[in-house]
Amino acid sequence: LERWGGGGGLCPGEEEGEADWELSYSLLPVLYMLVFVLGLSGNGIVIFTVWRAPAGGTGGGGWRSADTYIGNLALADLAFVVTLPLWAAYTALRFHWPFGSVLCKLSSYLVLLNMFASAFCLSCLSFERYLAVVHSLSRARLLRSRRAATLLSLGALWLLAGLLALPALLLRDTQRRPPLNATVCDMDYSRVASPEQERYWLGALSLGTTALGFVLPLLLMTVFYCCLGGAVTRHFQHLKKEEQKRRRLLRIIAALVAVFALCWLPFHLLKGLYVLGWLGLLDLPCAAQDLIVRLHPYATCLAYVNSCLNPFLYAFLDLRFRARCLRLLGLRRPRPRRPSASLSSTASAQTQKSELPSLATKV
Repeated sequence: LERWGGGGGLCPGEEEGEADWELSYSLLPVLYMLVFVLGLSGNGIVIFTVWRAPAGGTGGGGWRSADTYIGNLALADLAFVVTLPLWAAYTALRFHWPFGSVLCKLSSYLVLLNMFASAFCLSCLSFERYLAVVHSLSRARLLRSRRAATLLSLGALWLLAGLLALPALLLRDTQRRPPLNATVCDMDYSRVASPEQERYWLGALSLGTTALGFVLPLLLMTVFYCCLGGAVTRHFQHLKKEEQKRRRLLRIIAALVAVFALCWLPFHLLKGLYVLGWLGLLDLPCAAQDLIVRLHPYATCLAYVNSCLNPFLYAFLDLRFRARCLRLLGLRRPRPRRPSASLSSTASAQTQKSELPSLATKV
């Protein structure tokens, strides 16, 4: 979130003009507050829907571990978006932090905690969706073990995310920057490393968070959803009237992975290029370095947008979850059932339904 450069730039001797940052000082706070409003309301509705809905649902809906992951994903996003007014003020004040050391540490910790928890939660959610399709025939028999596995995985992912985010809590602090005449909220590696070693700490922590908080989870999600796409294709290949439903499911799967990747890829790519250039491992011309520094705040903002999109992508695109949400808000209309064309088709549909729960409610 801090402005790169300002005494730590890649090109020595270059001075930054404040006029070059005027657009960022004006536009970014507005974008942050927009994400705050959408994220606070959207994730709040998701959490309300998950925890207020009847455990058994209506119409035989029953409990789904996916709902628990969705609720925890919304909780992680909600914990982060409540810090956005602070970051909006920080940017509007030209990267001056007036809120003290405690809020600097806590807000930075929640940012990193959200990144890890969201990535891990989405990985678990994609794996759960894959299991829901591949092992749907034995779902009733495995329901109890899946409940326990869900709770254990949630505990593990929150613990791991909390531990991986600790560097922000321990090393982030307020620092006075005389050239900028401002107090910034930035990482202070002098507590754990000598000046000669600071760049290696920066490289290890930055590249490590990218690998564990983006690359590995995205790889897992891609593998699970590719397998899920194959399972959906095999399931629907003998059902002539289900082609439209299959295509819709595959579009939703593609959207889940693509939006996560598109929101976070620019941030991690720019951060990786910056760190590699600062470590001397990548030879970047000064023009490219300056462009990276100036694009970084907007890439950060795009990554934060993912926190307000998640409620729509992971909740309201789920047909059953959407129906439950509308029912709790008093907006749901009864959905009439269409009569079957023949008794034989009705019997066939009922047989398939009893053996294999509808994938439309799983993905």
